[in-house]
Amino acid sequence: MKLCLPVKEDKGINSQVSEHFGSAPYFMIIDTETLEHQTVTNTNSEHSHGMCQPLAVLSAYKFDGIVVGGIGAGALNKLTASNIKVFKTGFSNITETVKAYKENKLEQMSLNATCVGHSTHNCGNH
Repeated sequence: MKLCLPVKEDKGINSQVSEHFGSAPYFMIIDTETLEHQTVTNTNSEHSHGMCQPLAVLSAYKFDGIVVGGIGAGALNKLTASNIKVFKTGFSNITETVKAYKENKLEQMSLNATCVGHSTHNCGNH
């Protein structure tokens, strides 16, 4: 299984998960079995609220799902409309998040848990 995660820095599997999907500086695509990974620069990280274009940045990459610390409703709707499953993590790093995913401990993201703005931290528990 390949997952895509927004990360704060490019430190491989030691990277910290970003609290906000669309404004993360990087995305990491990781194979949950082999831990092989690839870091993608988010060229759309600077955008107005609601104008996130996640699929434009990620369109050239293959993955089976996305795991986020937080995400806006617009981005979540765009991803689910493209049949991409989005999961919520409360873990701060890639290693813990992948472990939780493999143990089926991550819940699928719902609209009632989305962020309301870049300057507002109403994104669940972070």
